[in-house]
Formats: sequence, structure tokens, C-alpha cells
Amino acid sequence: MDREILKSKWIATVASIWIQCSCGASYTFGIYSSILKSTQGYDQSTLDTVSVFKDIGANAGVLSGLLYSAVTLHRNHRRLGFFSGPWLVHAAGAIQCFIGYFVIWASVNGLIPRLPVPLMCLFMWVAAHAQTFFNTSNVVSGVHNFGDYGGTIVGIMKMYFVSNIIESYEMVPLGRNKLMYIIPRILLFLLASPLGIAVRAQRENSDRFAQALLEERGYKPKPKVYSEFSTAENPTDCRALPSGEGQAKASTGDRNPSDEEDLNLLQALGTVNFWLLFIATICGLGSGLATVNNISQVGESLGYTTIETNSLVSLWSIWNFLGRFGAGFVSDIFLHRGGWARPLFMVITLSTLAIGHMVIASGFTKCLYLGSFLVGVSYGSQWSLMPTICSEIFGVGHMGTIFNTIAIASPLGSYIFSVRVIGYIYDKASTSEDNTCFGTHCFMLSFLIMASVTFFGVLVALALFFRTRRFYQVVVLRRVQHS
Repeated sequence: MDREILKSKWIATVASIWIQCSCGASYTFGIYSSILKSTQGYDQSTLDTVSVFKDIGANAGVLSGLLYSAVTLHRNHRRLGFFSGPWLVHAAGAIQCFIGYFVIWASVNGLIPRLPVPLMCLFMWVAAHAQTFFNTSNVVSGVHNFGDYGGTIVGIMKMYFVSNIIESYEMVPLGRNKLMYIIPRILLFLLASPLGIAVRAQRENSDRFAQALLEERGYKPKPKVYSEFSTAENPTDCRALPSGEGQAKASTGDRNPSDEEDLNLLQALGTVNFWLLFIATICGLGSGLATVNNISQVGESLGYTTIETNSLVSLWSIWNFLGRFGAGFVSDIFLHRGGWARPLFMVITLSTLAIGHMVIASGFTKCLYLGSFLVGVSYGSQWSLMPTICSEIFGVGHMGTIFNTIAIASPLGSYIFSVRVIGYIYDKASTSEDNTCFGTHCFMLSFLIMASVTFFGVLVALALFFRTRRFYQVVVLRRVQHS
């Protein structure tokens, strides 16, 4: 494998995918929350407070966005030298991840004295905050490299959380020995397949580039047939990972405007579209995050076994996995073929999310299986739609800072729903000394409230759709058609 392939955007994408596979730990909180609650002596409201700090850390990625912009903007490359490029963002995230989770593990296992609640919240925040550094670097670099299919590349980056697949070990109590042989093979295939695709695509790009160069010099080699991976740009034009090399701007045919043409954070804050997207994100990601954080307690109150609640967390992760890729891929298809504004898909997925909340509130037999499916797919969809909409409306130059600022809406909404709604109502409904509640009344009102708020988010997203519909048809569609 020569240096040209190693510096290509395809190998950069493979590296990003492999890094993404290690940063989904915050989504397993629903599995270990019961152990954390029992070993630390928390009630439901305190546990929800800890989970909110996890959500703040995992979503408030303004620092990672600012760092990414500082170390990747072209005007800073010469001044920073070696300390430039996305690798620096990854290094900062790796340090935080180790410190945060190590201290929490030591406290739960009794290696150190039980942490006070404020300290537990702090280390939970540090552990989860690492995720924003990985996500920002991988997602924004992907959009730089594949701007015309931003929804698809964001969906791919957001869905590759191997920890969500590993949770499948807990899904089936029978035949576990067979799963011990099958699942590792599936994981190896999922990890290795992007590399094979990338090498093939890069070779085809190199062959096509060489053919074009020969034709310019008067040669007419025999034409070759290229697959869907082929592109016409210089294969070394990419925002490579993990080093800062090869980060030259894409050719003029690619969607990669200069930094001056993009809105920065302060300029974006002054637009109506920013706040419409922010409010819709509070309603969607906030209520979805509150659901997964409390899914174990909801299952316990409805009489589900421990195996069933662990299965629900695993299933929710799979639906989340599918939603992240599906929404980005499908919205790209409709954008390229008909100029459909991407906020319309936010309207559709928020409507589905509201239905999912109502299904869980109903409390009918096995309602959590259907409800977690609807909520999981819809929640995952928001995570591929929101960053892509940011890149299209505000530009790519400061995308990392802007979409991470909007992502603050997720922990903000999660705090409101988890602590002030779900936790408060649950503690009022619980009658036993150990702060537990059984029956449909424990969570019914909470999920009806979240369904109502999510429906309000549908109206806000609909307003964003009408405001940007002409922009997508005139500007965005023309951009992707002439790329």
C-alpha cells in the first residue's frame, strides 16, 4: 500500500470509522445505571442528575469544535506546524476518556472511597466529553471530503459504535456459546470491510486520474469502466486522518468554500434558522435521550426481567444505529433527485418520535419493544440530519463549532425531561423505602408530556422547512448537481 493510498480521503474515512467504533460508551449508561445506583446509594433523581452530566459532556462539544477549527483552518497550518490537524483533537479526547471512566470504575468496584455526587458528575462529564472530540474530528473531516453526500457520510460516522453491537451478547439468554463464535466474526467483517472498499475506490480514482493525465498529453488509452466509488478529483485532495497531511482544499468542483464564505458561530447565532434548529433539537434529542437513560427503570416498573431490559437497551442501540445511517442516506437520495429540503425529514422523524412516546405511555403488553424501535430510529435520525443541515445552511468552515453548539440542546432537553419530569414524577409515585415504583402510572404522564413537547418540535421543524425550502432548491440542489 503506497503513500498515495494512505493519504487519500478513503483511508481517512476508514480511520474515522475505526475511531468511531470506540466512542459509543455513553450509550451504555442504561445497562450499568442500576449498578451505579445501588453501589453509590442514589435515588432516581440523583441518578438522573448524574446521567444529565453525562449527556452534557457527550453533547456539549463547543470546545472540540473550537479546537478543530483552530488546528485545521488553512491559515493556521504554517504557524502551528506539527501541532495541526485532526489528530490533535483525537489525542485530547483519548486522555479525557481514560481519566473519566477509570475513576468511575474504581469507585463502583470499591478501589477508592465512594465519590460525592458532585465529583461523580464531574468525572462522568469528563468521560463523556471525550466523545465530542472523536465525533467532531471524524464527522467534519468526512463532510469536507464528501460534501455532496453529507447526509450519508455523517450517518456512516454516527452509526459506527461497536459497543452497541457488543451489547447484543446480553440479548439472547439461550445459545450464548454459539453467539460467542458468531458475533466476533460479524465484528471483524464490519471492521475490515471499509478498508477493502477504500483500497478499491482509491485505486480506481488513481487509475482514472492517470488516464485523464495521459489524455491531456495526447495519449488515448483504452477506456475503462469504473464503479460507483470513482470520482474525478485528485485522489490526494483530502482532509486526512489522523495526521494533518494532505489537507489541501478540494478541487473547485467540490463543495469546499473558503473560510470567509462560511458563517462563524456568532454569525449563525444571529439567524432565525439557528434557533429553529436548536428548539427542534431540544424536543427531539432531549426526549429521546431521556427515554434511553430511563429505559431500565421503565422496564422494571412494567414487570420486565433484567434480561429483557438489557435486551431493550441493545435493541434500542440497533434501532439508533439504523436510524443514523438511514436518515442521512435517504435524505441524500431525495435531495439529489428532487431537491427536497432536508428539514422535511426532521419533521417526519420527530412525528415518529412523538408516536413512540405515546406507545410507551400506553403501557400495553410488550409496549417497550415497539416504543423503543420508534424512539431509537427517530433519535438516531436526528443525529445524522442535524449536523448535515448545519453544514448546508451555515457552511463547512465552522461546522464543528456550530453543530456542537446546537447539540447542547440534547443534554438541556434531557435534563428537563429526565430530572424535572421523569425523575420528579417517578419519585412522587414511588411508595416503597427503596424509591421504586411498579405499574403504568410510574411513567405514563411523563411520556405523554414528552410526546406533546415532541409534537411542538414537529411544528418548529416544519417552520424551518418552509424557510429553507427555496434555498435547498436553488442553491443546494444546484451545488450537488454541478459537483
